[in-house]
Amino acid sequence: MATHLNPGMNSRPPLENERFHVIVIGGGINGVAIARECARAGRRTLLLEQHDFAAGTTSRSTRIIHGGLRYLEHGDIAQVRESLRERQWLLQWYPHLVHPLQFLLALDNKSRRSALAVRTGLWLYRKIGRSSLRVDEVRTQQRKLERLLDAGKRFSVFSFDDAQCEFPERLVAEWLVEALEAGAVARNHTQVLAVEIRNGRAIGARLRDRLSGKEERVQGTWIINATGPWADAICQNARIQTGNPLVGGVRGSHIVLPKFAGAPDAAVYTEAVDGRPIFVVPWNEQVLVGTTEIPDGNDPARVQPSEDEVAYLLRSLLHLFPRVQVSRDDIHYAFAGVRPLPFSPRKSPSAVTRKHYLHDHSADGAAQMISVIGGKLTTAGSLARECAAKVGAKINPPTLAIASEEVIDPTLEHWIVDVADAGGITADTAGAIAQWHGKRAMAVARNARASAEMRALLCPHTAHIVAEAVDAFSNECALTLADVLLRRVPVALGACWSPSCSQQAATRVGTVMGWSEERTAMELEAFQRERDEFLRKPSQAILEAKA
Repeated sequence: MATHLNPGMNSRPPLENERFHVIVIGGGINGVAIARECARAGRRTLLLEQHDFAAGTTSRSTRIIHGGLRYLEHGDIAQVRESLRERQWLLQWYPHLVHPLQFLLALDNKSRRSALAVRTGLWLYRKIGRSSLRVDEVRTQQRKLERLLDAGKRFSVFSFDDAQCEFPERLVAEWLVEALEAGAVARNHTQVLAVEIRNGRAIGARLRDRLSGKEERVQGTWIINATGPWADAICQNARIQTGNPLVGGVRGSHIVLPKFAGAPDAAVYTEAVDGRPIFVVPWNEQVLVGTTEIPDGNDPARVQPSEDEVAYLLRSLLHLFPRVQVSRDDIHYAFAGVRPLPFSPRKSPSAVTRKHYLHDHSADGAAQMISVIGGKLTTAGSLARECAAKVGAKINPPTLAIASEEVIDPTLEHWIVDVADAGGITADTAGAIAQWHGKRAMAVARNARASAEMRALLCPHTAHIVAEAVDAFSNECALTLADVLLRRVPVALGACWSPSCSQQAATRVGTVMGWSEERTAMELEAFQRERDEFLRKPSQAILEAKA
């Protein structure tokens, strides 16, 4: 890939022959969490990502932080406890990114799940998770849902509370900053060509900067393979023989629709047309429907939702809500990701455990190397602590924040007023910055005061501003326009984003960054290509989406 036209974008310090205690390969939520824990424990840590942080499985999830009601159904109490503990920690320490969300479980009279079993399971779930649902709000949302349901069927509707992280890309960015502050070195757009093995032990890695083409070697005491669905490829490139594959990739696809009339503010957990569980979730002023479970052993970087999956999800939505007036043409976009579940060829995807585990490669002739298998948004923190302990780091258990200056509630009116005053910006923009940047919102706002160009909106449909993009380049390792608009300041995931929005954002960011016209055009083209590959508009073929 060609070198960036702006020389400043290639000014990352060289890594050749640098030595680290821990080299983490993979910059999704698990890899960033591991790097953060290791760095905080005083280990010199290098974090590597072949594309951009959170660009893979993390950004293609259902975006919920759940305690694992589905795991309770399979009797996995330990995983439910772990998930609920981690959910509570995220809610308290990152309230600007992780929000409580009411869920409604809707089952018709043909469901394979008995009402008694569901009531018993939810009672236990609430006991473990300490439910905080308000009765009046529960009833309001239940009534909204019941008005949408098929009147010709008898439904049982149950409620429980979980949480949502609308933008896990932002959570990754925040953990990345925390890792950097603790002394970690991070490199995105850096491919690991091979893990180097000597005398039965992993000793380092050979890298290529994908933006400049420069190759380097680094040394490491421990190598952590946290690449998710790419885990087996890393092992193959290092000629590590694991016998069977470590990962059995399962494709999960979603569709995103406009928010339809009468849609509840709660998430709906229900059964698809084939009885599989699916979610209908309010997200980013839209509705997110997912997910599928399709075995997929192809290149995870090229994963796309199939036409059949799109039809299945839309048909399932209309099966549940026959009065909703949406068609295939209304779909804003569809996207897919590959879940890195443990290789289990004899099990159906829904039966494969969602537990993570750490594969020690000592028996494979690569001591001091660990591959992370599985994992999810909710438990990334506990996985990271387990992994850091495995490499000898002393880990302090997480604490719940009863009262701390480090925890910012972005909905507090006086906080938003302070942010607005600091940046000379509107209350709407101050609120938007607080919701995505938390305790760093004040620093972002102060930078906005530098000029009118910094305070300019990224596009007419958002309250987010150019100063946030500049902060992403300066402090959050963003290197491209796509890194910013899809992940650090993910306005391009919005319902109203259009080619004119892309053009305006590129021009405004380019002006402040000092890009040439050629550089701006190059960044705009690359961004649009990446967005189109990620967020697919289904084909315009007519779909008979009848239940």
